[in-house]
Amino acid sequence: MRHPVLLGLVSILAAAGPAAAQDNGPDIVVTGRGLAASPGERAFDVVTIDRDRLQANASQRLESVLADVAGLQQFRRSDSRSANPTSQGISLRGIGGNASSRALLILDGVPQADPFGGWVAFPAYATGRLGQVRVTRGGGSGYFGPGALAGTIQLDSATPDQLSPLEASAFYGSRGSLEAQGSAALVRDGGFATLSAAYARGDGFVPTVAESRGPVDRPAPYEQASGALRTVVTIAPSTELQANVSAFTDTRERGTAFTANRSEGADASLRLVGRGAWGWSALAYLQTRAFASSFASVNAARTTVTQSLDQYNTPATGLGARIEVQPPVGQGIDLRLGADVRDVSGKTQELFTFVNAAPTRRREAGGSTRTAGLFADGSVAIGDLTLTGAARIDRWGIDGGYLSERPIGGGAALTDSRFATRDGSEFTGRLGAAWQPLPAVTLRTAGYRGWRLPTLNELYRPFRVGNNTTAANAALSPERLTGIEGGVTLTPFAGASLAATLFHNRLDDAIANVTLSSTATSASRVRRNLDAIRSTGVEIDARYTLGPVTALASWSHVDARVRASGAALALDGLRPAQTPRDAVSGTLGWRRGGGALSATVRHVARQFNDDQNSRSLAPATTLDGFAALPVTNGLTIEARAENLLDQRIEAGISGANIVERASPRALWIGVRAKIG
Repeated sequence: MRHPVLLGLVSILAAAGPAAAQDNGPDIVVTGRGLAASPGERAFDVVTIDRDRLQANASQRLESVLADVAGLQQFRRSDSRSANPTSQGISLRGIGGNASSRALLILDGVPQADPFGGWVAFPAYATGRLGQVRVTRGGGSGYFGPGALAGTIQLDSATPDQLSPLEASAFYGSRGSLEAQGSAALVRDGGFATLSAAYARGDGFVPTVAESRGPVDRPAPYEQASGALRTVVTIAPSTELQANVSAFTDTRERGTAFTANRSEGADASLRLVGRGAWGWSALAYLQTRAFASSFASVNAARTTVTQSLDQYNTPATGLGARIEVQPPVGQGIDLRLGADVRDVSGKTQELFTFVNAAPTRRREAGGSTRTAGLFADGSVAIGDLTLTGAARIDRWGIDGGYLSERPIGGGAALTDSRFATRDGSEFTGRLGAAWQPLPAVTLRTAGYRGWRLPTLNELYRPFRVGNNTTAANAALSPERLTGIEGGVTLTPFAGASLAATLFHNRLDDAIANVTLSSTATSASRVRRNLDAIRSTGVEIDARYTLGPVTALASWSHVDARVRASGAALALDGLRPAQTPRDAVSGTLGWRRGGGALSATVRHVARQFNDDQNSRSLAPATTLDGFAALPVTNGLTIEARAENLLDQRIEAGISGANIVERASPRALWIGVRAKIG
């Protein structure tokens, strides 16, 4: 009966909110955003990506824009046109990853990770409807909530000043690709409303590299669409109501028969924000997701392909709420008190063990988890010194877990497991300081602790990719990270900034897919808690603007090592899978009026495809380009180039040493129109 309690709490907050906001404070501009960022964030490593950069990128995809922040990575190098959606968990600072994210992604305050698996549905986030992105490396779970192990990525929808009454774009690209986005905005003194939609499709490229291909390999097409309706209205002095509804659909194939997958989802949220003497925010949200995927087994010569698993439905639901209060405690002091709750449930339904092209067994597995937390976050400015601290206590529970495997033709269950209910508490927090001894110099230091509950996918769902199998583990413990960092930010003159940060993280009980046995063509793995993953590194970010010219640069260097014992002892001292030592991104751009030119170079160092560091993915360096030529005040022609030099980007190696690649060269031409 958790849901009625949660909905009752939300109703009380919604009813009490406007009354709490009655005051004679200054006029408030309706923005559709939450409370202003805490002044204490200046103690942490924060990178902001503005709307111009969101729109002026070669791929027009969020994951490509996030690559501007070196060290922010998905589990694999492929993007959301060719990757399996379950490989698109995001992480930072070299602490490794798997399908689940180790960084917390939020949109307008709402957590975005898939409720069942923890991955990110990137096609749901059309860049045209976003206003800015803020990436906080590190920082722990104190203020933002569970899941912010390696950092937090905050997506904010576009504000009224960033919107045109009508806007549309359409592009044609390589391999029969089409992309279109459109939006309409109605802005009034008391609020605004936006309606947006996006569509993309393409015939795709062949994921398997040329020397590994066989007759079964073919291009991997995709088709994706999303839409969102957002309304923000003033309902009382200094109080606004923000209502969001969005949906997406995503269909991809992985380059052979029997590898199609489909993702669908819909979200709804209500947020009340009060900006009077007492700042406050009350949020409630609902997420629904469905995922289906088919898996294939290919023979060594790649001449035949057979279906090995049909994950025909994976429904999941996420329900949550959050309240935050900012009392007026004195000049130079910022205090936030709050609570949040999140409840997720889901299951997978699969057909497996195919004989003569027909399934013989059915599997169902799933359960539910919940977290409920209280937090306090405060900062104080004392002259040139800013001190900040946060504390958080969470209560978590895992229940209803089960795994059932039965013959399709009837008979006794092959597996019928019901897993024990578990619960516990986690205390996390962060401390930081920022000192500005000179106007152009800010020194920063921080320590933090974060945690993440295992996903339902990690706990209960065994899976197979090609000839490789991975078993679930219902006994997994939560992951816990402790980190420290220190840095300096230099702003020698207007338009120039340079930030450098040294950090050390230790992720205890890191969840990994541990290899039990392997051959030349297959591998058997199981999810387990490793002793720890330790990562030590440096991050450097620079920005320079001189008139119409802007230069951006980001570099992450990290030495990450596994600490393991017992059955996983063979992994001790190795690098986490899919974790490069270096990542670099640099952009040089020019913008004047409606015209723009930019070039982006990215480099990712060698990384290992597997936990045993036996299969290496080669370094990859790519060049992207963007150009916009205004024709009239409201019409612009745009050209884009992804991976212009057509460099090979290795994304994975399967059991038979079959190499999979990420996006080859793609060229785009199109128009963007604005009215008003």
